Amino acid sequence: MLRLSKITDYGIVLMARLARDPAGATHNARELSADTGLPFPVVGKVLKTLAREGLLDSHRGARGGYALARPPQEISVAKIIAALEGPVALTECGLAPGRCEHEPSCDVRSPWEKINRAIAQTLDRVTLADLANPSDRIPFEDLGIR
Repeated sequence: MLRLSKITDYGIVLMARLARDPAGATHNARELSADTGLPFPVVGKVLKTLAREGLLDSHRGARGGYALARPPQEISVAKIIAALEGPVALTECGLAPGRCEHEPSCDVRSPWEKINRAIAQTLDRVTLADLANPSDRIPFEDLGIR
């Protein structure tokens, strides 16, 4: 089974929560933990990572907290996953050439590259704005998915 880590799942939940607020609204880790029901220590860790990766802005002080660094429609699911897990790839050879000793004789490398590319492109087309508004449908038809 292909699966995202719990940390990445939490990161997407937190980012979607922030995306529902007006631009520039800040929330601290404790507020976000309470709002989402996620464990406070993990929320703090995830928020720091997302800020370090440039997806969140961190504000210090009494009214400090975290806010989206860009509008939700400019943040793709692929960017969130890459910030928390690294590049999206289903196989080692999908990350970069030369990572697998069987690469020169592999008959399925080319099809796997196409599959990796299709998944990465799909994740790049789905934005945080799509996830933040559950009443709106993600335009799967636009992604070539039925």
